[in-house]
Amino acid sequence: MDIDGTLLNREGTISSEDKKALAMVAASGIKISLSSGRSASACLPILDNLSLDGYHTSFDGALVSNPKLKKEVYANPLSDRLVEQIIDFTHDSGINIELYSDKRLFIEKETWSAEVRRHVFGTQPVIGDFAKIGREERIIKGTIVARSPEEKAKAEHLCRHFDSVFTFSSNRTPAFPGVDFVNVLAPGVSKGKALESLISFMGIAMSEVMAIGDGSNDASLFSRVGLAVAMGDASDDLKDMAHHVTLDADHSGVAEAVNRILLAH
Repeated sequence: MDIDGTLLNREGTISSEDKKALAMVAASGIKISLSSGRSASACLPILDNLSLDGYHTSFDGALVSNPKLKKEVYANPLSDRLVEQIIDFTHDSGINIELYSDKRLFIEKETWSAEVRRHVFGTQPVIGDFAKIGREERIIKGTIVARSPEEKAKAEHLCRHFDSVFTFSSNRTPAFPGVDFVNVLAPGVSKGKALESLISFMGIAMSEVMAIGDGSNDASLFSRVGLAVAMGDASDDLKDMAHHVTLDADHSGVAEAVNRILLAH
């Protein structure tokens, strides 16, 4: 299950209906696993809110872990060489980029998005020269937060320039309409590939997995799982891939889907 735009509504909250339905799903013995573009630490408040443990996908598929126990199943971080390339390019192009290790978020200067990370995602950035990031810090992903037309144009320029070098994914959240969160990831990273590692670890078949999502980064999940459910405000392309379409996050689409499909008697 995706988080932003799927589980969280435009207020950034989980509805009481969704929370109740997911508690019933968990009580039935079905495992619930989140799959998000967020960092592992930014997923922790959601896990606590839903009383979830187990293994979850973060960084848009670059890490599968149990963030509470700090145990990993799969990781595909950026190499030092790729990190250096992206730092050099963003410096030359005047692009602000966030760099995430599995433990910390690094930025080089204060921006409006840094406040978003603090107050919405509960992540305190480390501010300083990227060149001084210790080599022991494994960088999992970079993120460009683009709000203005100029910021979006710069992000598009970076994506075109490195089209054959990195994997890119663009996410949005209802809490920040019109803002693009562009993730810069290692080659081959996707939520779907991460899911393959997770189900292999758990010893279950892909046909036994149901996925719920709303964004283009959920397409790699939908192409693999036995049952794909698109949120009501998902793109037509994602809906075409889905076996079912539910309501949007503002109308407890997760609860509608699991009540109709998983909990129906």
